[in-house]
Amino acid sequence: MTIAFCVVTALCEGIDLQAAGVAALGIGAEFQPSADEFGTFFSASTFGLFLGALFGGRIADSVGRKKVLVTSVAFFGIFSLFNALAPDMQWFIWIRFLTGLGLGGALPMFLALVTESSGAGRHDSSVAMVYAATPFGGAIISLISLLITPSQWRVIFIVGGILPILLAPIMAVWLKESSAFQRVRSTISANDGAALSAMPKRGSFKAIFTDDRAPRTVLLWVSFFLGQLLLYLLLNWLPTLMVSHGLTRMQAAGAQIGFNVGGGLAALLIGYLLAGRYRNAGIVVTFVTLPILLVALAKAPRELGAIVITVFLLGCSVIAAQAVLYSMAPITYPTTIRGIGVGAAVAFGRLGSIVGPKLAGFLKAAGHGPSQLFMDLLPLVIVGSACALVLAWFTRRATARDFKAGD
Repeated sequence: MTIAFCVVTALCEGIDLQAAGVAALGIGAEFQPSADEFGTFFSASTFGLFLGALFGGRIADSVGRKKVLVTSVAFFGIFSLFNALAPDMQWFIWIRFLTGLGLGGALPMFLALVTESSGAGRHDSSVAMVYAATPFGGAIISLISLLITPSQWRVIFIVGGILPILLAPIMAVWLKESSAFQRVRSTISANDGAALSAMPKRGSFKAIFTDDRAPRTVLLWVSFFLGQLLLYLLLNWLPTLMVSHGLTRMQAAGAQIGFNVGGGLAALLIGYLLAGRYRNAGIVVTFVTLPILLVALAKAPRELGAIVITVFLLGCSVIAAQAVLYSMAPITYPTTIRGIGVGAAVAFGRLGSIVGPKLAGFLKAAGHGPSQLFMDLLPLVIVGSACALVLAWFTRRATARDFKAGD
């Protein structure tokens, strides 16, 4: 039941994360923002995500995963509804920031809950498979955008708000707290000196850099930053860039659906591979193909078939890469600091989420077309892929010691 709730939460998260991107054409037609204002609008929710992930993870190590998750889901649902009431871009930016606070608090919590609810040896694959629901949520909201006119963009935020608002009270009643967190709390309550001395202090930011965890933490942060810079740039700007590339609005929305469906299927596949003998091969293929497919999209001819296929494959690679990173983040840290460890990694990634849309707005305002813009990103993607591959090697070697069954 815990994993099922986390899947639905990830689905709602995917809907709300991509709501702004798929509603962008309607918002642009109504409010006429500049490219820079659009970049700020896209980045506002991700700045909220940064703060929500950082503080939500820290609080969860003290009060529990369930309380933070339920509160965060209700919070982003309520403010998603408020998006539909925004009278101008300034209000819109502030409401998206508040929506992001809830989204940021929810993500590290369902990652930690899935990790702590999975069987021994299946932690990373379970996280990857649950994360697959996020792009499917994005595909759902993109499909809804095809069924309405751009002037009806408020419907997108209404759908994104109603689902989590309905979900939060159900989770408050039926979702169970993490058994691993409860064991740690029981140990602390019992004042077991020997056990306590072996544990990092709960929610300790310093502890995520001690006991040889510093290299993995730094690699995790850099990988998240660059990976989410690319992901959120694409999620927010891809429909607009595809229209600039010669596609119609309907065709661009179809390409966005392909990006999400491909990513969801790839996340499911990589989750399966992470639990078996092809784990290393799956990780290598994921990160090696990422820069190759970005170049392929930049050089793709202006033909619908070629662009849609390339976007589909790029979605496979980009979102599978995120699934791998999210699967490695929880197993990098023991239970007492898993909330702050995962929260800090997600928060650092959100800095990339802030930079990505702003960077695209800056490059577009400077006159860079879609092809040139994608090539501008290539060095960053190569560095991010290299860091992720090194991180996977570190994680494979080090977590056998740090992450024992039941921890």
